[in-house]
Amino acid sequence: MKKIAQSTVAALVLILGCSSLLAAAVGRTATAAEDHERGDVPGWVMITLMSAVLVAGLLALAAPALNDLFNQAIHQVAK
Repeated sequence: MKKIAQSTVAALVLILGCSSLLAAAVGRTATAAEDHERGDVPGWVMITLMSAVLVAGLLALAAPALNDLFNQAIHQVAK
């Protein structure tokens, strides 16, 4: 249980760190006052990247549980 808690905390720190870095990087490139024709591309890039990081983090946390679930299902079918 302690190992799961540590990995959960590490994943959350990683996710929050990545999202803040992405937000900072997109914030630097977003110059709406200079170029009105660009639209909201940096915002969509940030949302897409943050979503990808969130999915990767959740998958990293859920991988052992999904693996166990799959193995149990295969074991029941093999009976």
